[in-house]
Amino acid sequence: MNGIKTMVLMVTLTLMLVFIGGLIGGRSGMTFALVMAFGMNFVTYWFSDKIVLRMYGARPVSESEAPELYSMVRRLAQRAELPMPKVYIMDQDQPNAFATGRNPNHGAVAVTTGIMRILSREELEGVISHELAHIKHRDILVSTVAATIAGAISYLAQMAQWAMIFGGRSDNEREGGNPIAALVMMIVGPIAAMMVQMAISRSREYGADAGGARISGSPLYLAGALRKLHIASQKIPMDANPATSHMFIVNPLSGGGLLRLFSTHPPMEERISRLESMRSGS
Repeated sequence: MNGIKTMVLMVTLTLMLVFIGGLIGGRSGMTFALVMAFGMNFVTYWFSDKIVLRMYGARPVSESEAPELYSMVRRLAQRAELPMPKVYIMDQDQPNAFATGRNPNHGAVAVTTGIMRILSREELEGVISHELAHIKHRDILVSTVAATIAGAISYLAQMAQWAMIFGGRSDNEREGGNPIAALVMMIVGPIAAMMVQMAISRSREYGADAGGARISGSPLYLAGALRKLHIASQKIPMDANPATSHMFIVNPLSGGGLLRLFSTHPPMEERISRLESMRSGS
């Protein structure tokens, strides 16, 4: 069901991009939207992993530098029937982790120094298994493409605003653009795109939780880790870019209330409840 939901949401995002491009600039706007989406996705596919690892100062480690961590990742990767991913450590106090890489052959797992301090061996296994599930399901690529398309929609809306300010609307009307609808979509479009993107991210998190529980052998490993990580993430700040927050196992940014609609992660209590239900078989 998560896979079907993700596919529907991805199609929705793509159609929104093309539709908004058509409203703003008619046929030429639609063509521009498609070209921009393909171009941004190309860059995302090839370079997003390198960009995000450099952004957080993640350094690659060998087996001799971090023998326990490296051995754990290798053993769990074998259990998940995945190639050995590269292993990175980030010098960050907030306990957190993420996976990246465009496919399983180019996977990478990055953990913070904070997470290695507060989790037990079993809990860390649960976290690593969660990240390996992301790699196995190709969630990194799906979520990054979704974020790219949502960003393209916001970029189109900003371009349209400047075009209207400087009198570029008449050309768009001749191309078939609808200025009133375009004005509405300039406001609503980016918000709707962001909500769809976040829904995709939340769906993939549930899938990675379930997949990680199967890889580690016990859903309670991850459930216990999530409890600790949720509390610690509220107390220990991280200078994280909102555009990459969806990659982490727990949201490095805090927020509640209406902000939950725009959260990249499902409610923590629901994630833990689902994992505990897997243990009880309900």
